[in-house]
Amino acid sequence: MTIREIKENNEEIILRPRASKSAASKGRVRPEKTDDIRTCFEIDRTRIIYSKAFRRLKHKTQVFISPESDHTHTRLTHTLEVADIADRIAGGLGLNRELTNAIALGHDLGHAPFGHAGEAVLNELYPGFAHNEQSLRVVDILEDLNLSFEVRDGILNHRTANTPATLEGKIVNISDKIAYINHDLEDALASGMISRSDFPSRIFEVLGESGEERINTMVNDVIFNSIDKAEIRKSPLIGALTDELRSLLFEKLYLGSAPKANQEEKAGKCLKMLFYHYMENPGAMPEEYAARGREDLARSVCDYISGMTDNFAIETYKEIFLPLSHR
Repeated sequence: MTIREIKENNEEIILRPRASKSAASKGRVRPEKTDDIRTCFEIDRTRIIYSKAFRRLKHKTQVFISPESDHTHTRLTHTLEVADIADRIAGGLGLNRELTNAIALGHDLGHAPFGHAGEAVLNELYPGFAHNEQSLRVVDILEDLNLSFEVRDGILNHRTANTPATLEGKIVNISDKIAYINHDLEDALASGMISRSDFPSRIFEVLGESGEERINTMVNDVIFNSIDKAEIRKSPLIGALTDELRSLLFEKLYLGSAPKANQEEKAGKCLKMLFYHYMENPGAMPEEYAARGREDLARSVCDYISGMTDNFAIETYKEIFLPLSHR
């Protein structure tokens, strides 16, 4: 018996009946030889961590574009926090932690530069562009990771309106929101863009004063309300307060901040100019994108731009559209 088979047998003993078992995976797009050591979900996690798209997350916006503070969250730190929260919930519920981690680590691989502002611009230029679908495109086509069905499904369906096929995918769905609500609040308070007085005191009294306390409250609430259930859910009280906090963040930060909106407008112009440039000059893209663009140029340009980091997009814009200084 291989080490992988021992692990698979242990899953049958240790994990709850509703958990996704690696031995029962629906498999990959292209069948592969099994590994003697790792389960299919462990392999997927490794492939995601070692992908180029994962490395680029460290220089992609979470909420704040080009922050001065080294402590402000990026898309990478967001991803790692989602993975931690999801792992805690999966462990508490006796579900498959390896699958949960793989989905969490891959869920934002397709995010555009400049966060959701960049996503909105690319959707305007190429209707239908969405970061969850682009994340699946990254693992399926652009990097061809050949992941398992369960991981691919979780990546595609991590958004609020979607329904993942596994409980592990549903954990990532709810963990994504727990993570961004708390770290975006932390970043916004630290920047002075909003203040604690902008929020009702009951939110902090019940959920907790610090980010760690609020996350613990939300995580524990999800665990205690989801044990042996077919859904991953919060209690009515914690769910209502979490939704209220999220709504206030949309009102005062995501949509209601003039400085943030100004930065996002500039970022949007940058991406639009790059898009039009590559539509007119497809040969200026790397060969892999230029070749793919012969079938659908706009799709290929979107692939290239969405894969850019904030820094690379800005520097590329400068190189193409701004005059060079001379000494």
